[in-house]
Amino acid sequence: MTEIVRIDDEIIGFEDFVRTLKLSGQFESLVEQIVRDKLTVKAAKRQGIVVSPEDIQERADQFRRVQGLHRAADMNNYLDALRINLDEFETYITDTLYQEKMLARVCSDSAVEDYFKLNFPKFDSIEISHVVLDTEGKAKEMISVLEDDPDSFEEMAREHSIADTRDKGGLIGKVLRGSLKSDIEAKVFNAQVGELLGPFPSPDRSFFEIFRVNAKHPARLDEESSAEIRRLLKEEWLLARAQEHIIEAR
Repeated sequence: MTEIVRIDDEIIGFEDFVRTLKLSGQFESLVEQIVRDKLTVKAAKRQGIVVSPEDIQERADQFRRVQGLHRAADMNNYLDALRINLDEFETYITDTLYQEKMLARVCSDSAVEDYFKLNFPKFDSIEISHVVLDTEGKAKEMISVLEDDPDSFEEMAREHSIADTRDKGGLIGKVLRGSLKSDIEAKVFNAQVGELLGPFPSPDRSFFEIFRVNAKHPARLDEESSAEIRRLLKEEWLLARAQEHIIEAR
């Protein structure tokens, strides 16, 4: 057994480590991240992206500063404690730089702008609030109350909603298309500002949800939508790269 740590006479080994990761549900996500990183490095090298010795030295120096390793001896002791040699450390630094440079190309400003131009309707957003109640009867009664007194929405949410948003007066905030169930989303995005919608039952009818549209925001390429586009570009690109390779779980 490869020993990772020892507690008195009890050895915790590699097999114990992997078993814990699997049972805790962390193993698959960790393996997936490693695969994604390796696919990105392979693509970067195929596309001729260059990581220079100067890039590596600069990143290594940055790493040492962040870790407070100001002397060569400090760095050596740090790596020794991790049981990692200098070559392994340099490989890690180099691969990280390949990943960053490749994804910077995939998610460039021009790529973001092009994606937005082709898909701008999906970046419409609305600001919404909701009240969640545990019976249909309560939800229908709440609709009647709110229709008679729209200004009481926040107060009613604080007093009666069973959702975590009750402390904020039911405010969910700004959401993009794709953030709600499709049948609800179509109605909410087509509603007018101030309009009440619902009650919508959960699949098991254990709760009923009432929405209010607070504001509507036409699509614009701001910081929030740019970040979402970069995430989408990255995911689509990685999916395409995965289809170019044979990936087998062991």
